[in-house]
Amino acid sequence: MQDIKIAIIQTELLWEDIPGNLSQFDQKISSIKETVDLIILPEMFNTAFSMNPAVCAEIPGGTSLQWMKKKAKEKSCVIAGSLLTNESNKYYNRLIWMMQDGNYKYYDKKHLFRFAGEHKVFSSGNRKITAPVKGWNIRPLICYDLRFPVWSMNTFENLPTGQAGGKFEYDCLVYIANWPEKRRDAWMSLLIARAIENQSYVIGVNRIGTDGKGNSYTGDSMIIAPAGNILLQIPANKECTEIFTLSYSEIQSYREHFRIAPDWDKFTILE
Repeated sequence: MQDIKIAIIQTELLWEDIPGNLSQFDQKISSIKETVDLIILPEMFNTAFSMNPAVCAEIPGGTSLQWMKKKAKEKSCVIAGSLLTNESNKYYNRLIWMMQDGNYKYYDKKHLFRFAGEHKVFSSGNRKITAPVKGWNIRPLICYDLRFPVWSMNTFENLPTGQAGGKFEYDCLVYIANWPEKRRDAWMSLLIARAIENQSYVIGVNRIGTDGKGNSYTGDSMIIAPAGNILLQIPANKECTEIFTLSYSEIQSYREHFRIAPDWDKFTILE
């Protein structure tokens, strides 16, 4: 299996300004000169975290999705980020996993942030996706999902007795977020916890700055190894793009050396 190169963009977002945000991400993505396999943008990268669908919601196939399709083709890589989407008069916080050939998968945020009233505006998703990148399996989730370990939990399929190895459902968890500064300790702690308990790389991409409601964000975007050690952490409040290579041999070695997945509890999530 090949290593994969990830670009994560930590930046301020313009409030409810789709053209402005697409323009700034145009510049940031164009500035990536290395060949990468995946570019990850924050949650609601085109509007910031707004619950104003009259201004921000786009239909499937709208302007922002077409922009993602264009950029993925230009950079010959996957681009991931979420959009406020109107489908059949229901609103979703929808993560788009746009592939370089123009096809895409999507994930509608399962856990809606009741504390902010998100559940009153959006409809909840109930279907996770697993997205392939060069043989890796990646599980993308959104912000508040981070607080729900069962929804995030990896699974493992053991081989028959006497045979080494087994199959993990995914190799990397990705959380895109607008996670506020006042809960930044929880953000950092839970990202590490999710890596350890799932024997998976974890990537968290968060925004910086202040939104239209006065909430402040420090970013603290991170990449964490399956053992829980931090491989990359963007400094708080810093606007930048970081590129990092994930090693498949390292995750395989760790999983084989510290073989706990066969002992994971089996479970079923009931809707």
